[in-house]
Amino acid sequence: MPLPRVVATDLDGTLLHSDGSLSERSRVALRAVEDAGVHVLFVTARPPRWLTGLADAIGGHGHVICLGGAGVFEVATSRVSEVHAFGETAVREVVADLRRAVPGIAFGLEGPDGPSFDPRFYAEDDHVVAEAPRVPVEDLLDQPVGKLLARHREMPDETFFDAVRETVGDRAMLAFSGAAGLAEMTAPGVTKATALEHWCSSRGIDAADVWAFGDMPNDLPMLRWAGRSIAVANAHPDVLAAATHSTTSNDDDGVARALEALVPDVVEPEVVSEDLTEELSGSVEQDAAPEAVS
Repeated sequence: MPLPRVVATDLDGTLLHSDGSLSERSRVALRAVEDAGVHVLFVTARPPRWLTGLADAIGGHGHVICLGGAGVFEVATSRVSEVHAFGETAVREVVADLRRAVPGIAFGLEGPDGPSFDPRFYAEDDHVVAEAPRVPVEDLLDQPVGKLLARHREMPDETFFDAVRETVGDRAMLAFSGAAGLAEMTAPGVTKATALEHWCSSRGIDAADVWAFGDMPNDLPMLRWAGRSIAVANAHPDVLAAATHSTTSNDDDGVARALEALVPDVVEPEVVSEDLTEELSGSVEQDAAPEAVS
């Protein structure tokens, strides 16, 4: 089976187990693929501060597309080297309109220098960065905003998302990554797919040479762009319908199982499924129904 030039994978719900851990099996598979000359790229909605613990999994020279495509985190330097931020005027208008349209809404900001939150964004028992500013976000919009977060504690999720979508329109990209009650917005045109395409094209890599793994609707643009898209078994129904292939769940190391077929000589023989290798070596149309690769 020919190797792709890039393996791009989402983290939460895809590569990582449900408890947020990265299994040893996945570490071995990632290392083997990278040693074979394939770029391994994490593509996640996570902010930079939630990436340092995973840096060793993609080597000291690796990159992570973070903030849903709004930033590129350099593992070697622990800094964000690219930021695709909102314009200040545009984000001020979006925040003001949402405050008027959805009373009780609260905001958070994510940027290259860290987060900040409205005082009522988090409840007292929520996990939050202790040193993050707790001020109205309007006071900090003169800094680069890679991602605008919004939540409403009393409004049902679907009603809230509909209200945000109707108010924002095409002034932001609204994404759903699986976090309950959280609307995540990036600047117009900024998605995991656009960031991945830019990263690849700057290195002369075509979509046909990219394998992408995901589980949630915010992964869909990336999965549709990549030459081969693989959904984990626990993925959202829309993701399972869109992907060209599927694998086992995140808790069953689905990404690792798919990657092991690429490098069977350097992983434990008993963990490589012959059925998996046969399925992945077949030709599948981009719009075909998902095929099991477990």
